[in-house]
Amino acid sequence: MIGLIFGETRFPIEILKKIKKRKLNYLIIDLSKSKKFKKDKKSFSVSIGQFGKIINILKDNNCKKVLFAGKVSKPNFSKLKLDLKGIYYIPRIIKASKVGDVSILKEIINILKEQSIKTISSISFNPELSLKKGNYSKTKPNKDDKKDIKKAIVTLNRLGKYNFSQGTVVRNNRVIAIEGRGGTEKMLKKCKSKKYRNKGVLVKLPKKKQDLRIDLPTVGLKTLKQCFMSGLKGIVLKNKQNIFLDKNKCINWANKNKMFITVK
Repeated sequence: MIGLIFGETRFPIEILKKIKKRKLNYLIIDLSKSKKFKKDKKSFSVSIGQFGKIINILKDNNCKKVLFAGKVSKPNFSKLKLDLKGIYYIPRIIKASKVGDVSILKEIINILKEQSIKTISSISFNPELSLKKGNYSKTKPNKDDKKDIKKAIVTLNRLGKYNFSQGTVVRNNRVIAIEGRGGTEKMLKKCKSKKYRNKGVLVKLPKKKQDLRIDLPTVGLKTLKQCFMSGLKGIVLKNKQNIFLDKNKCINWANKNKMFITVK
């Protein structure tokens, strides 16, 4: 039995499809605000503050392994439903939340580890969603693009280990934007240019000392279209340290619009 601890975004849906196809035993701890898995008979809608309930569900179903996927946003702590274990653990969660949303998941992982429940990689069942090194589009980075890519990678590598940024945009060898708490979409909106079309690159890399079991940089068709609207020429990811949704649609769209998809 595998415990699936799911938040928002489409990624959990892809995981669930694969698990059902393989006819594996599973249960879902639904932490999404929209309760998107409520129709699944094996789903338990739980507040992030109900640690006693979460641990009991996992142990009662002999779940010794869990997988995290999807975004779990910082909750309103004053309105959380807490059980006894929640009251005990919530100070740790509040402290973690001050670092960022991903730190909340990391602290939950630590709590589960104390209960002898192991966390596995989010792509354990969907390795095909992580791209290997190579160029996936007909268009390839030219000399100027390669300069932009190098500048972006150096910029991200220089960020502090506690920085939450996974992405940056570079155009004409100049850093245009670095991803903030608003995420990739908000960053790309700031990068729109009337002057430049098909110029510049979005590079997304895991953060320093990031737990690669969770929160890998994720892109899909929506991201590619946002890059196009911002006048960028391509996307660059890191080898086997990414989640790439809508792969075939993205490649076809990139080819049609003369954009590149590259994995370093």
